[in-house]
Amino acid sequence: MEKTCFFVGHRDAPDSLAPELDALVERYITEYDVGEFVVGRYGGFDALAASAVKRAKKRHPDVRLICLRPYHPAERPEKIPSGFDGSFYPPGMERVPRKLAIVRANRYMVDTSDCLIAYAWHPGNACELAEYAQRRAMRGLLRVVVLGRM
Repeated sequence: MEKTCFFVGHRDAPDSLAPELDALVERYITEYDVGEFVVGRYGGFDALAASAVKRAKKRHPDVRLICLRPYHPAERPEKIPSGFDGSFYPPGMERVPRKLAIVRANRYMVDTSDCLIAYAWHPGNACELAEYAQRRAMRGLLRVVVLGRM
């Protein structure tokens, strides 16, 4: 069965992560049967992750790149970014306060994905989510790679 990988990380991700992301995306496709990658669009790491998947799609055209939408599409209409195959708005999010929307949407994805690639090295939501994901990984519920230092 095809698997889903989610990306989460700090806004200030350096471009030097690109080769490592390329290698991880390729490995997840070929070794772990990941066919869908989900990424937000609010920071540097999101942009790097999306670019890595777009490059992989040239070699693996069946792979899908999905944009995570933390805000209801009717409330905040946004065009699907170029190179994405669709978007996803997690169920039940319409009852979440706006200031918590990104955190909740990210948590939903960690709870429902098979894999997580994170860039987390300083305190903040990305680090807290990576720690939560690692606890899930210890129970065999998720495959996790954390780039940077926590």
